[in-house]
Amino acid sequence: MKKLFKIILYTALSLLGFVAVYLIAAFTIPTISVPAETELNRNVTIYILTNGVHTDIVVPIKTAHKDWSNEISFNNVVNPDINARWVAFGWGDKGFYLNTPTWAQLKFSVAFKAAFGLSSSAIHATFHNSLQESPSCKKIQISSKQYLRLIEYIENSLETDTNGRVINIKTNANYDDHDAFYEAKRRYNLFYTCNTWANNALKACGQKACLWTPRDKPIFDKY
Repeated sequence: MKKLFKIILYTALSLLGFVAVYLIAAFTIPTISVPAETELNRNVTIYILTNGVHTDIVVPIKTAHKDWSNEISFNNVVNPDINARWVAFGWGDKGFYLNTPTWAQLKFSVAFKAAFGLSSSAIHATFHNSLQESPSCKKIQISSKQYLRLIEYIENSLETDTNGRVINIKTNANYDDHDAFYEAKRRYNLFYTCNTWANNALKACGQKACLWTPRDKPIFDKY
């Protein structure tokens, strides 16, 4: 009995210690900034967008560098708007995305699998006609070279079939009329979250970012 008690106590203390170290890291490491590259010709506009928890990277649908509608098709959304000018990309846990459209619907099993990398991932793509700068929506100017690197980063996050085409998730995979989900690479976990993905996207294209962050607020604090 004493041995069992010691095992339980050790496990509980180890878990509390892990949580404490994680929280300290999650609130201190993001304060370390990665500076933006020096670029003079910043001719491409992108945005970062948050719903208060999750960060999206928003890019123009069509430029001389890339036409996203060739892959992220308007036909995959409920109510296509061919006048949309922007597409927002968010990466995250597939089970969390598809089974938790609102926080009220969050299940422990889904959260547990997401936290410990036990599920696959997805890209959430949302079309926008326009965006208004606000505390939750920040405009960023980048160069053509930097945008090409951002394109590569997003493309490399999307899973493709044997023909090199992105894979639209068709079953129960729309939040509203202007979004769709796609299969993605990597697995979500406590150390690589949706916001870590977005922060790494900013680093990939030479913009201000956190050294590491699992949260959205430290990213927006840089802007």
